[in-house]
Amino acid sequence: MGVSHISNRSGQRSQRWSRRGVLAVLGVVPAAVVTGCGGSADASEATGPAGTASATAPASVKAAAKKPAISVTPADGTRKAGFASPVKVTVTDGTLASVTVAGNDGSTLAGSFDETRTTWTSTGNPYSGTKYTVTATAEGAAAERTTFTTKSPGETFVGYFTPEANSTSGVGMPVSLNFTHAVADRAAVEKAITVTAEPAVEVVGHWFSDTRLDFRPETYWAAGTTVTLSLRLKDVEGADGVYGVQHKDVTFHIGREQISTVDLSAKRMTVRRDGATLATYPVSGGDADHTTWSGIMVISERFKQTRMESSTVGLGDEYDIADVPHAQRLTTSGTFIHGNYWASTAVFGGQNTSHGCVGLHDAKGADDSSVAGYTFYESSLLGDVVIVKNSGERTVDPANGLNGWNLSWARWKAGSAL
Repeated sequence: MGVSHISNRSGQRSQRWSRRGVLAVLGVVPAAVVTGCGGSADASEATGPAGTASATAPASVKAAAKKPAISVTPADGTRKAGFASPVKVTVTDGTLASVTVAGNDGSTLAGSFDETRTTWTSTGNPYSGTKYTVTATAEGAAAERTTFTTKSPGETFVGYFTPEANSTSGVGMPVSLNFTHAVADRAAVEKAITVTAEPAVEVVGHWFSDTRLDFRPETYWAAGTTVTLSLRLKDVEGADGVYGVQHKDVTFHIGREQISTVDLSAKRMTVRRDGATLATYPVSGGDADHTTWSGIMVISERFKQTRMESSTVGLGDEYDIADVPHAQRLTTSGTFIHGNYWASTAVFGGQNTSHGCVGLHDAKGADDSSVAGYTFYESSLLGDVVIVKNSGERTVDPANGLNGWNLSWARWKAGSAL
């Protein structure tokens, strides 16, 4: 509107300058629009001096470009790593896809991830004296491998066990372990040992000393039971700086049920098998000066012939018999049920004349199948129960042989460290 009041020349000039002015103003608009869309802060990074794209990437792009970093404890190459702590694998700037830990002994360590899958921890500890290879993979990355070797323990212990693997025993056979080193941490050792039965029954341990641990059910094993001893003692610290070395399973079997009852008042022994009377034998027990232990005893050793010498049981030189036939041990202290060929046949069933053992009539040489000593021996197994009553002697110490059945179930369980 203001242009119409100016002369044509001057008006034309004014219009030209106005066009230039308008163009100049319009030329500024695109820059303002670009700036307004991108934001002033982003524009300074997105364009260079000539309006080209900058080489500097946004921070989010930088973070995404970082590679996952995996670390393992124990560290790669460690030669004497401890074996009392779990293996741990961690990752930064990523998540773990898989972890395996394999020993050169063929074992593997199981483990689990945390909720974010940035840490994996082994469920158990590595074994001593073993080289391990750890293979860990982060999502979107190649697998990484590290190795370490655990140190060997300084001092070790083992548990010698009864009965033998794959043997068949009588229903009274406990599982008994004798350790080569005194155990200070009984709970740790007992926890590393389990005894299971098929058919299932509760089995509990009882410590007789710091070197002996026995296991038994409440009552005798059922005939035909399969019993499994599982030893997980490897690297268990039984005493300060003393570690177990065994990792194995042992299975044995229970045969038929045979329970023999010796009545030393009647001087007779009745043998029952699977609930029925198998045989009755005349016997002779300990005399008045050498009474036989009473109570429940279990056959723990068997010898077709063996030497018996009185000096070994504190009785001086009263006897020394080189070839006692059909001897079966009932106590550690020296009580046997055995054949006797040197006494008159009238003694058996008539008098108690021994130094504490239970004797049956037998023949020299242990080969006469017609005598009681031979017959009873052939019918017996390790682990068979022999009950002695009316002997005039107190009940045998439960630790004297495999005779823990003389403890009530409550007292037996009270001897467990667990």
